[in-house]
Amino acid sequence: MTRVKRGTIAHKHREKLLKHAKGFRWGRKSKERAAKEALLHAWSNMFAGRKRKKREFRTLWQIKISAAARENGTSYSKLINALKKKHIELDRKILAELAEFHPDTFKKVLEATQ
Repeated sequence: MTRVKRGTIAHKHREKLLKHAKGFRWGRKSKERAAKEALLHAWSNMFAGRKRKKREFRTLWQIKISAAARENGTSYSKLINALKKKHIELDRKILAELAEFHPDTFKKVLEATQ
């Protein structure tokens, strides 16, 4: 009877785990236990970061819109309120883009809210 070596599944699991930990510092890239612990933290931070990113971008857009609105003599809250009353459905991302790169178009949007 031929000899059968075992542990192929476990070995594949370890290799996969260490592949995910590539680029980590010190023993966290090469030691299974440390890599496993590091990945648990890394993946939970990744998940939270995807949610945080959305909040941070919305805040950035609000700041850009506010700055452009103040240059044109109104405030952010008055602008958003006027847009809603006039049923102009431009989201904050687009408004921020207009404010930063197309100030003439942004002024036209402001005039439309008057």
